[in-house]
Amino acid sequence: MRQVFLILLTLGLFSCNQQTANNKDLQNRIDSLEVKLANTYRPGFGDFMGTVQTHHAKLWFAGQHENWKLADFEVHELMEAIEAIEEYHPNRKETQLIGMIYPAIDSVDIAIDQKDLEKFKESYTNLTNTCNKCHHATEMEYVEMKIPNLSPYSNQNFDAAK
Repeated sequence: MRQVFLILLTLGLFSCNQQTANNKDLQNRIDSLEVKLANTYRPGFGDFMGTVQTHHAKLWFAGQHENWKLADFEVHELMEAIEAIEEYHPNRKETQLIGMIYPAIDSVDIAIDQKDLEKFKESYTNLTNTCNKCHHATEMEYVEMKIPNLSPYSNQNFDAAK
């Protein structure tokens, strides 16, 4: 009986030792993956804001040409860019205030759904002013948005839906 007990105890200790080795190997792999993840490229705040600016401009021209499908696409792209800022840069002062833009975006989205050009222009102006209010609140007033007067996208037909 004593031999059986010693054999079982030896096997138990051996399996514990093997499990500890497996745990160390797994922890090393986790640590390696965490380092790789920390060093993975993610766009900077300015990169995201450049994307926001692009969609802001394209949204205007789509609305002006009453290309409501394109305007709907652009307003949702704008929202996605802002959501990405919140996801990837949550601790920045700018991100803490960026939520102020959602009511203005919602207003533009409603105007698009209603295919109402005048309401779109009014809502878009409010959106642009809200961008500037956020820039002032974050001491970046030197970044002033305006309603575009000339499309930088000469390779896109904003009348395509007609």
